[in-house]
Amino acid sequence: MKTTRVFQITALLLVIVSVIQVGWWVYDQHAYSTQQLRDARVSYAREVAAAQALLDAGTPVARVHELLPDVTLTDGRAALAGAVDAVLVEERNRRINQYAWESGFFLLALALCVGVIWRALRAETKVLQEQDSFLALVSHQFKTPLASLQLSLETMAKRQLSAEQSRTLIDRMLADLMRMESMVSRILDSVRLERGRVDLKSEPVELAAAVGRVVMQFEERARQEHITLSAEVPRGLTVVADPLAVDVIVRNLLENALAAVAAVSGGSVKFSAREANGEVELCVRDSGVGFRTDEGARLFKKFSRLHPGGGSSHYGTGLGLFIVRRLMQLTGGRVSAHSVGVGQGALFVLSWPAPPRQPV
Repeated sequence: MKTTRVFQITALLLVIVSVIQVGWWVYDQHAYSTQQLRDARVSYAREVAAAQALLDAGTPVARVHELLPDVTLTDGRAALAGAVDAVLVEERNRRINQYAWESGFFLLALALCVGVIWRALRAETKVLQEQDSFLALVSHQFKTPLASLQLSLETMAKRQLSAEQSRTLIDRMLADLMRMESMVSRILDSVRLERGRVDLKSEPVELAAAVGRVVMQFEERARQEHITLSAEVPRGLTVVADPLAVDVIVRNLLENALAAVAAVSGGSVKFSAREANGEVELCVRDSGVGFRTDEGARLFKKFSRLHPGGGSSHYGTGLGLFIVRRLMQLTGGRVSAHSVGVGQGALFVLSWPAPPRQPV
């Protein structure tokens, strides 16, 4: 923030000094050009006076015109040719306009450079803020499972436990380790996706099987959190994508939905799919906390978390939906989020182009 403030003051001073300098250039050039025009008119006035004196002395008109070609002679009277004065005025205006255009271009280039640097500094500040928030978030998210692990290990080390109690503590430690492993995987996945370091396949993937595999892995967690988990995906409905990418997409969306529903002490999560308008749609509807109608796009930004922490242990790094959006882009699809308001649940819609139909 301090760097940005210093830049703001420096840029403002630079612009003020530049405007003053350019204004002085234009004023000085205007004054110089006007003085040049005045001096030229005085010089030509002398020529007119000399021509009139020659005429009055009886010098032939042809001789006077030969000596002073810029003077017109009419009925014995000498005067400056109108074209000459017009050329003098045009030259003055040309020089003034030239300086005005060059000064304007200089100010425009200066403004563009300041704008580019300003945007770069703002982007850098935003990145630094995101990094600070991310580090604080990750530290908080890792602190909880680490504390749980420490407590479980201390309990096992200091007490004589039954086999059932030991099994409970071991299961808790495994869950804590899985949670930390999941967060580390998401961080690494987001880095690879952002830098384009992924090699995705393109092959038919049956949605019913892909969704079924993921749902089966979360059934126990859903039951413990009083969440009804269901999938109504027709058999034979396929998309052309990377199988592993589809698995990661469905998994992240389901984890997001479970976290949203767990925050309201239970509810439902439902998968459904259909083919319509040349696309295959997979919908994930939950009865969780929802969000404001204008926050749908923000959900998919990196480190975005609309429900930061609270008392829920399921809110993660804010990378899950970012990974979903990036993978959908890389597999030729798109994703959108919809909610009618806070507390009204949410609907996530995945859309892929329908695969070409095989000839019968």
